[in-house]
Amino acid sequence: MIKNIALVAHDARKAELVDWVRFNAGSLENCTLFCTGTTGRLIGAALSDVLGDRKPEVHCLLSGPLGGDAQIGAMIAEGKVDMLVFFCDNLIMQGHQNDVMSLVRLASLYNVPFATNRSTADFIISSPLYKSEDYERIIPKAIENYKNRKL
Repeated sequence: MIKNIALVAHDARKAELVDWVRFNAGSLENCTLFCTGTTGRLIGAALSDVLGDRKPEVHCLLSGPLGGDAQIGAMIAEGKVDMLVFFCDNLIMQGHQNDVMSLVRLASLYNVPFATNRSTADFIISSPLYKSEDYERIIPKAIENYKNRKL
């Protein structure tokens, strides 16, 4: 079951992510959300409008360029994130592009479902596995093998 969701959006895509959150507020109601800076404030306000007192916990981390992307990356590596939604602005190069790519790499490495656009986010959140108590994310054996490698 998906419980801890990281939400990130570049400036040009923040409104799109907020719209997605509003549309899916009922499915996010029992989750804990971890967001980078401004994105978190916008999402918290949107969920208050839609859900009132039933809104989920929204934890605002640092702004992405100030280390928020790195904070979420660390949470992925520590097993504290079940899903990543990162609406990227692919039309411009970001000043913190390495951090952006690191999030994508870590989500892929740790087998965390992640969406970089609304269609993919819709498919993930509407999957029966999203709410399944029986589903457990499988951590690839390559991670344990790497930890125990002989030097």
